[in-house]
Amino acid sequence: MNTSNRPLSPHIQVYKMPLSAKLSIFHRLTGLGLSFGAVVLVFWLFSLAYLSNIAVALHAFFSSGFGKVILIAFTFAFFYHFCNGIRHLFWDVGKGFELEQVNRSGVIVIIVALVLTAITWVVGG
Repeated sequence: MNTSNRPLSPHIQVYKMPLSAKLSIFHRLTGLGLSFGAVVLVFWLFSLAYLSNIAVALHAFFSSGFGKVILIAFTFAFFYHFCNGIRHLFWDVGKGFELEQVNRSGVIVIIVALVLTAITWVVGG
């Protein structure tokens, strides 16, 4: 029996995940992040109404550099999840399943999400 040290195929060291798989995982992660962000948003609104000292602390945190990075990441997650959801709507009606179209639409989703995030923070920030 040959007992070589070769990895089983496809192994993580040899297998390159396609862009659509990476974007699918990222879509799920952004959905999870948006769910957590919604809870934080509701807590912030509750603190504005009933817990003014916590509202002030939250405002101070989200006004800091690290807080702004979190808000920018949340904004990107929102726009990415939104744009990728539109991409999935096209897939639901049977459009865009060719490999080239899948890759192109994935890149477009990333670019549009980045542009919308930048516009939001430049114009509104």
